[in-house]
Amino acid sequence: MTLTHFDASGQAHMVDVGEKAETRRVARAEGRIRMAPATFALIRSGDAKKGDVLGIARIAAIQASKRAGELIPLCHPIGLTRVAAEFFPDEANAIIRCEVTAETVGRTGVEMEALTAVSVGLLTIYDMCKAVDRGMVIEEIRLLEKLGGKSGHWQAGT
Repeated sequence: MTLTHFDASGQAHMVDVGEKAETRRVARAEGRIRMAPATFALIRSGDAKKGDVLGIARIAAIQASKRAGELIPLCHPIGLTRVAAEFFPDEANAIIRCEVTAETVGRTGVEMEALTAVSVGLLTIYDMCKAVDRGMVIEEIRLLEKLGGKSGHWQAGT
């Protein structure tokens, strides 16, 4: 097994996807942010000083997915056909889980776009709530599923 972002002499390079077939590609990623119960309650009530925390985090996640190619040095810029960001509050554990689905029709996958979106969505929650809770923890950012391309369907845990 070899790392695709290095050439035969070990130099970093952008992978050539020119010969790959254009296919529908989908990636789902998730992550979560743990916080104090009072911070969780503040977000859920919609009374945070900066406004609708989850609404703004959703927009930030979608916006970030479109910038993955600019942020990650060897990531191809791609035309996304759909991005959906959802937040799932877990009151019992004072956790908010973010799940992002990114889609394209192209020659390379959308895993990095989905993972970038999750990261920035959770960072936005942190940024908006850090004045009341600097101890929040962003954790377990991971790919859940990818579809399309030569490698086909992959799902976490299978």
